[in-house]
Amino acid sequence: MGRGAISSERSSGESISHYSHLRIRFTGVAGLRLAVHSMDSVKSKELVPIPARIFNRVQTVRLVNFVEQRASFEFAHLIMDEYVKINRIVIYTKAIYTSHPGAVV
Repeated sequence: MGRGAISSERSSGESISHYSHLRIRFTGVAGLRLAVHSMDSVKSKELVPIPARIFNRVQTVRLVNFVEQRASFEFAHLIMDEYVKINRIVIYTKAIYTSHPGAVV
């Protein structure tokens, strides 16, 4: 799957979700750049970068505040020859609409 590809089994894809924040646990030597994109990368938002140390004991939390039908998250290094091992990613979401506003059901 390419950038922005989303795979799900049970989703009808019609609900609008609020992506509130992201919690990530990783180790390595890198500055991690974060971004969130809507479907087809029409709308995107750059999040605050996370500096990494070799041993990171704390799970870093970043505010996302993104409302969209579907979203994809991008993680990238800031400088060449950096490395990161991601152990856990938790994305907090809440469905706020069951269909598009103004849609006829």
